[in-house]
Amino acid sequence: MPRTLKSTPRRDGFRMPGEFEPHAGTWMLWPERPDNWRLGAKPAQEAFAAVATGIAAAEPVTVGASAVQWENARQMLPEGVRVVEVSTNDAWARDTGPTFVVDGRGRVRGVDWIFNAWGGLEGGLYFPWDKDDLVASKVLEIERVDRYRAPFVLEGGAIHVDGQGTVITTEECLLNPNRNPGLAREDIEKGLKDYLGIDTVIWLGRGVYNDETDGHVDNLCCFVRPGEVALTWTTERDDPQYEISRDAFERLSAARDARGRRLKIHKLPQPGPLVMTAEEASGVELREGSRPRMAGDRMAGSYVNFYLANRRVVMPLLDPRTDARAMRILRRLFPRREVVGVPAREILLGGGNIHCITQQLPLGRGVRVVARARPRRRVA
Repeated sequence: MPRTLKSTPRRDGFRMPGEFEPHAGTWMLWPERPDNWRLGAKPAQEAFAAVATGIAAAEPVTVGASAVQWENARQMLPEGVRVVEVSTNDAWARDTGPTFVVDGRGRVRGVDWIFNAWGGLEGGLYFPWDKDDLVASKVLEIERVDRYRAPFVLEGGAIHVDGQGTVITTEECLLNPNRNPGLAREDIEKGLKDYLGIDTVIWLGRGVYNDETDGHVDNLCCFVRPGEVALTWTTERDDPQYEISRDAFERLSAARDARGRRLKIHKLPQPGPLVMTAEEASGVELREGSRPRMAGDRMAGSYVNFYLANRRVVMPLLDPRTDARAMRILRRLFPRREVVGVPAREILLGGGNIHCITQQLPLGRGVRVVARARPRRRVA
């Protein structure tokens, strides 16, 4: 049976691998809460199923669904996708699932961060979040992977690593007092080093404009390979995103990674700006303890929020004016991977996107690989 370890990944010789390294599979969670997903989450479920189908062509996919939704998820997902019963508060596998780490012997373990719904009672997005804080430990039990319980709040979308000792993150998120008010920057850096097995932290300032996660880096910037990053970008100087991206560009240009390299920066166009329509907002139920969805709200759309599967890049389609250009850039960045697009506005309406609803399980010794699905339909 999996153990809960008292040490740290760094002390035991483990590191978080880059997302571009080989996977044993992908974890997702099934959406259902009507106060976050419109029309009883039916449109979001179609979008999640399309993402799962797109990934399953390249690697195994497991979807956790509640007891109420298990049969519906099983019917909507391809036969080869594994569906397991997992109770949750919502469907953000990147943030509530474990962060997996590996060592030089090929062993895989998982980090279980404390989760407080992106801010707890001081700015969090819903209450309660008790079921979501248990998701990581449940996933590790199912995968029979040993567990580290980190002693501080962190979400998986707040970090991106190069697998060679470097992490990028944002001050807006990790230094926000609604996460770890008793920890200084130096304490956060030590925690990242201990639990990700990294040596260098590259701090960006703010995340994508109006990102309700308090600026997760996975919506702003990500590693495409060691020494190279993709950054969301706009040339519109009067757009509030312009100064955010420009500041990030300057910080990245001045940074050195853990191996002393300067970073090569690739710019991905910003879609939109995208706003929630009155029709979309009216389909979301208003409940106590949840963030209201309002017509006219600007959404934090970003093409950086893609998922790297073994032989595929699954990217969000968000804006016909910029989708094709973003896809061309990603195809250039990943010439050995097939780049496929999935209509993702319904995911964005819930506050995130494709990277936010996925969590990679790295390939390693002792990790079971579930049979790969055969997609029922082609993804555009």
